[in-house]
Amino acid sequence: QVHLVESGGGLVQAGGSLRLSCAASAHAFSTMSVAWFRQAPGKGQEFVARLTVSGTPSYGDVVKGRFTISRDNLKNTLDLQMNGLKPEDTAAYYCAAGAYSDNPAAYVYWGQGTQVTVSP
Repeated sequence: QVHLVESGGGLVQAGGSLRLSCAASAHAFSTMSVAWFRQAPGKGQEFVARLTVSGTPSYGDVVKGRFTISRDNLKNTLDLQMNGLKPEDTAAYYCAAGAYSDNPAAYVYWGQGTQVTVSP
């Protein structure tokens, strides 16, 4: 069992930056592929980025070039550096582990989410 806890969300103006973090409770996290998803009010979950154990990333088209996913397998943490934020990036952001997919249904473990709000 892996327990995930996100942090780092908040309110930022358009064009600003935020760094989200996800802390995992178990070392098994370091053996799993991981990802970030987001969900805006009234919308379904949207793939943001994913990362293999060895560090190969993949990004959703809407965040490519602005967001960077990274991990520290010694600390069991996953980060998402978000630059050039836009109001349409406003959503609850979730970290997930246990699959390497753009499909949220594939993931076994989820955090509780952290809210990101981008003002115009």
